[in-house]
Formats: sequence, C-alpha cells, structure tokens
Amino acid sequence: MPGRIVFCGVGALGSTAAMLCRTLDAELVFVDFDRVESKNLLSQVYVKPSIGKNKAEALKLQLANFYGVKAEAFGVRLTRDNTTTLLDKATLLVDAFDNAESRRLLSEYACAAGKPLVHGAISADGTLGLIRWDERFTPDEEDTSGQATCADGAHLPMIGLLGAVLARTIQDFHTKGARQDALVSLSGVLLSG
Repeated sequence: MPGRIVFCGVGALGSTAAMLCRTLDAELVFVDFDRVESKNLLSQVYVKPSIGKNKAEALKLQLANFYGVKAEAFGVRLTRDNTTTLLDKATLLVDAFDNAESRRLLSEYACAAGKPLVHGAISADGTLGLIRWDERFTPDEEDTSGQATCADGAHLPMIGLLGAVLARTIQDFHTKGARQDALVSLSGVLLSG
C-alpha cells in the first residue's frame, strides 16, 4: 500500500530506522535541520563525504546513490509555521527527535490533524529504548544535563536494536495497520499494544 512516511529527526535513531525502511512501498521523507559532523559517523548511517551536509539531504542522497531509492528531504527545523506544509500529506509520522520541544510540537500537530505518530527514544544512559504510539506517549520534561548522546559511537548496541525495532514497527503499521509499542533493552524487547 503506497503511503508517505515522514521521519522527523534523522540522527542516530531516525537514520537507522529510515535506512531499514528503504524497501517499503512508500514515499520516504526526511525532516532535519542539523548537519553531519565527523562525530556522527560511528552512530549514524552517514558516510564521510556527507560531513558538512544537511542530514536530511545527505540521507536522501545516500538512499539514491546506494539503493536507487527516491526520497524527499527538508533541511529545516520543524516549527509551528511549517508543520502543515511539511507534514500534511503524511500517512505516518515518525518522531526520532532528541528534544522535548520538537516532540511536543509534532504530537500537537498529529493530534490536531488526525495523523498516526510513533515515537522512538533512547534513555540518557543508553540502557533503555522506547517505541510508543502518540496516544500513549507523554514527552518528558527536558533535562539537557542528562540527555542521551550518540556521538562518537556511544550506545551503538541500543541504537542498532532500537532502530531495527522502530523500523519493524513502521513496516507493520504500513503493511498491516498494526500499532505495537515496545520497551527495548539489551536483554530483549517487550512488545505491547
């Protein structure tokens, strides 16, 4: 079933999940204002020639060059002024942002527009991951002192595992309409919903 899947945030978690969704019969769209830095290369899917490029654009180019997959990229920050323009045609929104403000904005838009939204997040210490559908998700208040970092390869096992479970969650929704939440640790995956 064709659709339009919009990945909001394509850092460690978003880029990993998006790469694993490359064979879906859907338009893939990436929204991220950030640029690829050398410290991102260990924990994100970007290649060395992507350094300095916008992450959304770099991911779009890599999918086209390596796999022949066409995607759309918006190298901007999601704001109240551009949510409708960027997200209106989505059949699924994927939240892989790393900050509470963007998560709240995306959640408010999805609720008002009636769009399905799945969130993915890694705990600050990298020991737990969470995948939750919007109707059961509440963003934590942001505490930047305890924020997870994926720079220089930190939390690689959790990024890989959570990215794969998020990709499977997206695939299951896209093909079957299933909405499962997941609690992910390095010991395993607990599915619910």
